[in-house]
Amino acid sequence: MVSFDDLRKISAFADMDETHLGRLLPFTQLQIFGDRAVIYSEGQRAEYFYMLLKGKVLLEVEVSEAINISLGSIKPGYSFGWSALLPGSKHTSFAVCVEPCEVITMPGEKLLEVMEQDHVLGHRFMEFMATVLKHRLERRTNQFLKTLKTHPEIEKLISE
Repeated sequence: MVSFDDLRKISAFADMDETHLGRLLPFTQLQIFGDRAVIYSEGQRAEYFYMLLKGKVLLEVEVSEAINISLGSIKPGYSFGWSALLPGSKHTSFAVCVEPCEVITMPGEKLLEVMEQDHVLGHRFMEFMATVLKHRLERRTNQFLKTLKTHPEIEKLISE
């Protein structure tokens, strides 16, 4: 069973009061995953929003049968599976446990319903998510530019 204290360990909900957390709590469930367990797969319908309590999760994409690329890692206190907040969406990566994990799950539809009913909670949550997404976009842009700059043909253009 998920408690108020468990939800407070999740950065997206850390500053919310018990009234707001109490609206979310009935829709949460604690799930335990083993080492190398796949929480969701690329292309799978995104139904749940995930919050990591313990363990470590990698977000990966398969670029070939032999090669997976890690897009990032999720540490305790962070959330993933945001596609569930966009109705009809599918996951764009795999979520794989690197070690045994405790994960709070919540149906994306229910989270959206609660945010629609409680605009203060919804605003705080979406403001937090926008900040996280901004940082991830900046990091990925920097990674892309670094990779691009080391491409042999681009290196020639830069050095000319």
